[in-house]
Amino acid sequence: MTKDNIKAFLERKNIEISAKRYGIDALSAMAQGLFCSLLIGTIINTIGTQFHIGFLVDPIANVGGVDYTVGGLAIAMTGPAMAVAIGYALKCQPMVLFSLAAVGFAANGLGGAGGPLAVLFIAIIAAEFGKAVCGETKIDILVVPLVTIGIGVALSAWWAPALGAAAMKVGNLIMWATELQPFAMGILVSVIVGMALTLPISSAAICAALALTGLAGGAAVAGCCAQMVGFAVMSFPENRWGGLISQGIGTSMLQMGNIVKNPRIWIAPTLASAITGPIATCVFHLQMNGAPVSSGMGTCGLVGQIGVYTGWVADVASGAKAAITGMDWLGLVLICFILPAILAPLINMGCRKLGWVKDGDLTL
Repeated sequence: MTKDNIKAFLERKNIEISAKRYGIDALSAMAQGLFCSLLIGTIINTIGTQFHIGFLVDPIANVGGVDYTVGGLAIAMTGPAMAVAIGYALKCQPMVLFSLAAVGFAANGLGGAGGPLAVLFIAIIAAEFGKAVCGETKIDILVVPLVTIGIGVALSAWWAPALGAAAMKVGNLIMWATELQPFAMGILVSVIVGMALTLPISSAAICAALALTGLAGGAAVAGCCAQMVGFAVMSFPENRWGGLISQGIGTSMLQMGNIVKNPRIWIAPTLASAITGPIATCVFHLQMNGAPVSSGMGTCGLVGQIGVYTGWVADVASGAKAAITGMDWLGLVLICFILPAILAPLINMGCRKLGWVKDGDLTL
């Protein structure tokens, strides 16, 4: 088979081997799958527990001897949701897409705490092989799921434990370094994760893949909030209330087009994250001990803040924390909302005086 024939086959099958397809499209979709399973399940459980809502707290199903609440069922579907979301981003045919549910379940389960990273790699490979064979035989109903699930489950058994362990080691290294050097790592983690949130990649998926929690998770929350709230407030004169809401509780990724036109508009929220990150780690000791994916969500749907609160509740229940204090709440509000809303516009004023940012540069 010649190079031209292979190229034509891949084009016909819509298999695009590129950093954008796998590193942006698939990763971003995986984050949506995480949100629609693990994250929303965690939120449902938190609401049920804190407001004593019976039908959210009480088990509604027993599967294999394990009781599940409404939120628990959503959390149990984390692997399938991520894999199907990745398949959707890769434009899989229906049978390939549906087969990926089993692949995601296997990869996430065998990957342990680093399951999301295993799902990302394995679901991509299984999906592309499924797409390659789809439509090539008259018995697709058998061939497509056999190939997709067979390759996916085999790779899960072979790779997932190692990928999960590697992700955990990297995440643990980041968290250890943050504990050891909270100031320097507070800046580094806050800036990098915050910038990832604004870029067309998924900071949430990165944090989930690395199981990023603790002080490092708190720094990540600070960085994401600095980007979202920073852009929302400093662009208020141009975008008014619609822009404030869409960026403040939606995503700062909306500014990506403007950043490409004038990268200097990114200076203010990025410097704000470099300031709030070490304040979070060194002054308030802000920790994210909820779901790791929450570390990379910022103020999107207030998921970051709900994740921090969920961690507080879990720590109090386990005895790791005596109680939720007023200092905890003050740190959360300052780091996530007040400081970004003050720092980013002030820094941006300096950029405007230097002529780096002009009227209309932040208009959505």
